Amino acid sequence: MQAAYDALHALLGERFTTGASDRALHGQSESHFADMPPDGVAYPQTTAEVAALVSICAAHGLPVIGWGTGTSLEGHALAPHGGITVDFSRMNAVLQVSADDMLAVVQPGVTREALNTELRATGLFFPVDPGANASLGGMASTRASGTTAVRYGTMRSNVLALEVVLADGRIVRTGTRAPKSSTGYDLTGLFVGAEGTLGLITELTLRLQGQPDGISAAVCAFDDMDAATQTVIMTIQSGIPMARIEFIDATFVRIFNARHGTDMPEKPHLMVEFHGTPQGVREQAESFGNIVADMGGSAFQWAEQAQDRARLWSMRHNAYYAARAAWPDAYAITTDVCVPISKLAQAVRETADDIAASGIPGPILGHVGDGNFHVLLLPHRDDPAQMAKAAALAHAMADRALRLGGTVSGEHGIGMGKLRYMDREHGAGWDVMTSLKAALDPHGIMNPGKLLRQP
Repeated sequence: MQAAYDALHALLGERFTTGASDRALHGQSESHFADMPPDGVAYPQTTAEVAALVSICAAHGLPVIGWGTGTSLEGHALAPHGGITVDFSRMNAVLQVSADDMLAVVQPGVTREALNTELRATGLFFPVDPGANASLGGMASTRASGTTAVRYGTMRSNVLALEVVLADGRIVRTGTRAPKSSTGYDLTGLFVGAEGTLGLITELTLRLQGQPDGISAAVCAFDDMDAATQTVIMTIQSGIPMARIEFIDATFVRIFNARHGTDMPEKPHLMVEFHGTPQGVREQAESFGNIVADMGGSAFQWAEQAQDRARLWSMRHNAYYAARAAWPDAYAITTDVCVPISKLAQAVRETADDIAASGIPGPILGHVGDGNFHVLLLPHRDDPAQMAKAAALAHAMADRALRLGGTVSGEHGIGMGKLRYMDREHGAGWDVMTSLKAALDPHGIMNPGKLLRQP
C-alpha cells in the first residue's frame, strides 16, 4: 500500500493526504451509517489526474470512491473497504455555457447553486433541485431529482453527455450535444445513477431551461392527509403542469411554525409553484384552485415575490435540519419510496398509520407530484426498542412500495442501505447489472459495497 501512496504523492503532491482529519471528514455522511473513513483522500484538478490516480489504484487493488459534497443519504460515499476517496471539490469550473443550444458543460464539483448563479445573465437555469446544494457530478451519479422533477424531470433526462474515467484508467465520452441520438447503447444513461460503481464522472453536458416569465408559489391546508394526496392525484391526472407540488404533514407544519415563525394551521399542507407566462400561471393556479376547493382545501397563501418564494422553499429544503433540532436526542433515519400516482394516497395513509401505531416521531413530506415521499424516523438514540421499531417501519415502507408496483427509492438511491431489496425489485435484472459491473470493473475497485450484489 505504501507504494501506491508514494505514487499518488508523486502525482498530486500535497493534494493527496492520509491525514486523520481529511480521512475523518470523508468517512462521515448525513445518514444513519457509522463513520467509515477511507485510507487516503485525493483532490484532483484535471481529468488526466483522475485517470492517472485510478490507474495507480487499479495496479494496487485499492478501492476508489467518488466524493462530491457528501450529502447522499444511503452511505454512497463511505469507504466500507477502505481505499482512496476522490474529492472533486477542486474540479469546480463551468467550462462552457451555450445559450443558443440551451446547454452547459461543467466539471463534476460544480454545485447546482453555483451553476445557476453563473447562468443568471443568460435567461437560463438548471432545473433539478434536490434541496441540498449538491455537486452536479454527485447528482448525476445518484440520478438525483427533487422538488421540480414533476415538471422538468430527474438528472436522467437533463444530462446530455458525460466524460467518465473507467476502472482501468481509460477516459470515455458518452452522448453528444444534440438533443437526441439513436446510435448505439445509451452509455450516458448507464452511468447516470450508477453511484460511482462503473467509473468516475469528470465532465457533464447538461440541458438547460429558459427562465419562466411568470412564477408564483403558494401553500394550502387540508383537514386530513387523504384530501391532500387525492388533490395531488387529481392535479396530475388533469394535466396541470405543476412546477412543484410538495406535501408536508401536520408534524412538519408544527416544526416550521416553531422554527421559522410562520403561522400555518397545524394540518397537512401542499406547497406548490407554477411556471410559465403570467397568463399561463394565472390559468394554472385557477385550475389547481378549483381542485383544492373541491377537496375541501383552504384558500392559497401566496408567495409571489422572489424573496418570499426563496423563503418558502428554503423552509422546505431545510426540513431535515429543523426536525433534527426539534428532537435533538433522536437518531435520524431518513428513507424514501416512490409509487404509481394512483397508489399515492394509499401508500401515504398506511405509512402514517404505521408511524402513529409505533409511537416514534416520523414526520412525512415528499415530492408527491411524481409519487415520491420521504419519512424522517426519529427514534431515541439510547432506546434499542425504538431503533428496532424504526428499522421495521422503514422496511414496511419499502415492502409496501414494491407491493404497489413502485420502487424502494425514488430519490435517495441504494448505496449500502437498500441492497436487501434489489433482488425483489429487479430480479434477473440485478444479475445483469452485476455482469455489466464485471465487464467494466473486473477487479471491483469502483465504490465497492454499494448498489450491486455483494460477493
